[in-house]
Amino acid sequence: MNEQLINNYNRPSYPTAVQTSLNATSNMACFDPTGRYVAAGSLDGLVRVWDLETREVVRDLDAHVRTITALDWSRRSRYLLTASQDWNVALWDLENVQEPMQRVMTFRHDAPVLSAQFHPRNSKIILVAIPGDVYIYDLRRDHEYCSFVAYISEEDVNCRATCARFDPSGRHIFVGTSNGQVHVYNTRTKMLVARHRIAGITGQIKVTDIEFTKSGRRFVTNTTDRTLRQFVTPSYPRPDPDGEILEHDLDPTHRFSDPINKTQWYAVSYSPDGEWLAGGAADPAAHKIYVWDLSSDGQLATALDGGTETLLWCHWNPARSMLLSNTSQGNILIWHAPTQERWGAFAGDFEELDENIMYEEREDEFDIEDESEIVKRKMLQEEEEVDIDTIDVAPKWEVQPLPRAPPNDEDLHWADEEPDSDSTEWALHARVLKEKSKVDDRYDDER
Repeated sequence: MNEQLINNYNRPSYPTAVQTSLNATSNMACFDPTGRYVAAGSLDGLVRVWDLETREVVRDLDAHVRTITALDWSRRSRYLLTASQDWNVALWDLENVQEPMQRVMTFRHDAPVLSAQFHPRNSKIILVAIPGDVYIYDLRRDHEYCSFVAYISEEDVNCRATCARFDPSGRHIFVGTSNGQVHVYNTRTKMLVARHRIAGITGQIKVTDIEFTKSGRRFVTNTTDRTLRQFVTPSYPRPDPDGEILEHDLDPTHRFSDPINKTQWYAVSYSPDGEWLAGGAADPAAHKIYVWDLSSDGQLATALDGGTETLLWCHWNPARSMLLSNTSQGNILIWHAPTQERWGAFAGDFEELDENIMYEEREDEFDIEDESEIVKRKMLQEEEEVDIDTIDVAPKWEVQPLPRAPPNDEDLHWADEEPDSDSTEWALHARVLKEKSKVDDRYDDER
């Protein structure tokens, strides 16, 4: 029982209060893998990168001409992927400090882009989903540039792709469909390995989003029936050369819904340890974020209230207990978990008291010490060796390295071929912005 109490005491908490807000005029935003930077996209296609330490803009990207629909960071935050309703996906190298920022590459499509994502192990592999179609772009040499992944079955013409996500390992692509199914493809071979029906869904219920825990052991789906469902990620065999497909229903371990207003969900996000789940409610009259405790059988932990401005998006910081949410007025609210100051941490013999008590002075407590003893003690301290080479303080912003691929894992070795330049150490240098830039002019014209 004592061990259980200790674990609960040391357990990371969930955000409960607004720490600060960013006037980013954005409709969606996301943290980078280190948790230090925030990429914010706006309705007119502009993207800004904010530094949470300085609360300043470090990059301005004149990315698109219509609403931003997707943002994704590479694993070490060097590259940024932006997608929009203007049918384009843009790739940016944030190490570039030139002004204005130039795209590395643009991927053009024939429909508004639903989502865009980097491969978890290699930013040269990009997954893009548009209504009905899913593509993989492979920018490595000696690889096919563009591969078509999802297809429409001749038996069910109403089954169209509505979203797509890599699993955290990068071995598989999970594709949500317009009839409440989840299709799983092998990333390397582009072959369909599994087709799942979500238990309890009938009719044309769309899967609008799929999110995984950091470990990939669980995932949650957001559907148009106003319910979030969490599943245990199945284990999949290697693609069958004879075309055999694993087919079975997915039974959710938990179901989450708005108990009062029964509204749709705009966004869903896991905490870094996967113990908490946040859902942004599409309530037109309130800014609500529901947080569920998954370690306590999915009990509702709290409902964060951000005021009357409608919530558009929410995202959990991948490195700490922090959330962000976008309001309909363009502001980004940064939520954190306030910690109570414990003065006993500054001195081992300091005792915190609930109320004052009378202090009894010892007889020799304030006696003057012999000066010869003071000099002797100082001499001994000067003779002690001082280690000036070892740094005890760990970096504040750090990304864990990727696990090494097993020798017989073909899928991960395929992804590690021709590694990207994001694997080396680099720093996002602040860029001095002009007092009156083109970006500011565009905002002034709108006002």
